[in-house]
Amino acid sequence: MTGVRPLHLAAELAPAPPDGGSRTVAGTVALARLAEDAGLDFLTHDDSFARPGLDALAVLARIAPETRSVGLVPTVTTTHTEPFHVQAAVATLDWVSRGRAGWRIAVSPGAAEARLFGRRPAPPTAALWQEAGETAEVSRRLWDSWEDDAEIRDVATGRFVDRRKLHHVDFEGSAFSVKGPSIVPRPPQGNPVVVVDATRPAARETAARHADVALIRASSPEEAAGLRAELHRAARAHGRDPGLLRVLLTLSADLDAHPGGPAALAGLAADWHGGGAVDGLHFVPAVPGRDLPRFAAEVAGALRARGLFRTAYEGTTLRDRLGLPRPASQYAPKGADA
Repeated sequence: MTGVRPLHLAAELAPAPPDGGSRTVAGTVALARLAEDAGLDFLTHDDSFARPGLDALAVLARIAPETRSVGLVPTVTTTHTEPFHVQAAVATLDWVSRGRAGWRIAVSPGAAEARLFGRRPAPPTAALWQEAGETAEVSRRLWDSWEDDAEIRDVATGRFVDRRKLHHVDFEGSAFSVKGPSIVPRPPQGNPVVVVDATRPAARETAARHADVALIRASSPEEAAGLRAELHRAARAHGRDPGLLRVLLTLSADLDAHPGGPAALAGLAADWHGGGAVDGLHFVPAVPGRDLPRFAAEVAGALRARGLFRTAYEGTTLRDRLGLPRPASQYAPKGADA
């Protein structure tokens, strides 16, 4: 694959509503291992305050010790939650997975979900996405609030940390403020990978400003290419290198009912990626227990046979899989190594 723009593959792990919550932990772990054996970049696990189910962060924290290489990306709702606690939980997942964590930022605009918490009415969607962006920003600052070498762990002196290398972030947002520093040491990746579903226009500004991976839905390669170009332009306007923003097509499919099945899906991924419309595919199976193994074996396998998909993992972290650098702490002395 030398000299070829890498194609990235990811898949959704959570059961669709008809699947209920019946899948066992062992079954979920088995699916994650199948995806890992196929070389997938990462697995997402959806979550929402609007429906019952297991907490996505907790599920993937349970899966982390049972896997070695595949990235783990839970949906984390930034509405009605405390940003300080959110970042600590994501950082902990990065430690538990040894640098394979990401988080898919989501908002909760429904009045019913707001009533569950009773703290405030649901703000307008645009305000929720502004708050989500502020949560992403303060999370990055809190992850950076420990310099990489802040931990001393000196048993003889009883000193665990060099306090000179911990930093207050003093963040003031539109709906919250955070002083910091974090209570969790800097994650292995420095900053865990940020994923945003940028299909809806309200989320695109947050994706362009903060996401490492943007998910889109499109009905044609031309539409996808237009969305990718829009996100890249907006990222550049925010002073970011658009070449470090990965754009993946989210595609929901029932592989038993899809015209052409896995072969057609592999062809679509190859064509849209080859034409520059997207950087890869995020597959949402109709029934994970049935469709995810076929996607891992047949779609990823077909793309590998074409020389478009990895034959083995390179590096150790999710950032390595995505070709993203590990950022230096913004509070570290200038010139310090990341």
